[in-house]
Amino acid sequence: MNTSKTYAGIPNEYGNLSTSKIVIIPVPYDGTSTWQKGADKGPKAFLNASENMELYDIETDSEVYKEGVFLAEAITENASPEAMVDVVHDVTKKFINRNKFVTVFGGEHSISIGTIRAFNECFNNLTVLHIDAHADLRKEYEGTKCNHACAVYEANSTTNLVQVGIRSMDISEKREMNLDKVFFAHDMAVNEDWMEDVIDQLTDNVFITFDLDALDPSIMPSTGTPEPGGLFYYETLEFLKQVFEQKNVVGFDMVELCPNENDKSSDFLAAKLFYKMLSYKFASNDDTYDNGDDDVEENPFSKLSKFKNDDDF
Repeated sequence: MNTSKTYAGIPNEYGNLSTSKIVIIPVPYDGTSTWQKGADKGPKAFLNASENMELYDIETDSEVYKEGVFLAEAITENASPEAMVDVVHDVTKKFINRNKFVTVFGGEHSISIGTIRAFNECFNNLTVLHIDAHADLRKEYEGTKCNHACAVYEANSTTNLVQVGIRSMDISEKREMNLDKVFFAHDMAVNEDWMEDVIDQLTDNVFITFDLDALDPSIMPSTGTPEPGGLFYYETLEFLKQVFEQKNVVGFDMVELCPNENDKSSDFLAAKLFYKMLSYKFASNDDTYDNGDDDVEENPFSKLSKFKNDDDF
């Protein structure tokens, strides 16, 4: 991945790290997926599609790229799932420490173990809003705790985990679930108030991990494990808009784009959805870096004692 290019082809003046408010970290990793391979090609397909979308968002009447979007060097560590998670964690944390709005694009869902760990160390009373077809609550799978099937197992015990869109799981995962905070797709289909019900379960600080297979395969076929009965585009946007308006979304990741050479629509959907989320963030509230501690005004990272300065950059 050529990081001399800017995100979405934006002018270089909007792509500098020092002046950008937003950082995107590509993680082209596909080491633990178990059916269709190809999520490692997701970041490149996402970035290519992003270069071909309009940068004015009609709904929010904004051009969010002018906030500055820095495209970080891709994380290519693949010696082991554990090594990848450690690098994702470290890099994510360093960019948060620079007061950036940090986003990550995978790769398969195991990358989120590292991103969630970093955000949880940096923000108090964190909710992880997990939008996915799959529960991803296995403690271990195929010999590692850093498998895509274990993506939110750690978050389930260390954060306020709220799961939305779930429609595929193993019975063992039911024992791990807090059923009050799990919104199954079949229930959402008949509950007109599901969006409000989800938001009621969120704390003020929210990190979103968005697995693209949460979407219905009729609009998102290019994912590793497409499951019938998923979310559609405008209901997804309405839900995300409410979350961004009512809560302090501190960052997000997007995973499991498995591109198909013969159908670019999924790549473009991922690109547009990602840009929409950025647009909602910067159109809805300026309180990006409040960590929920009323006693701390200057340093939102006081929860983490091991932060270093900017010398690593």
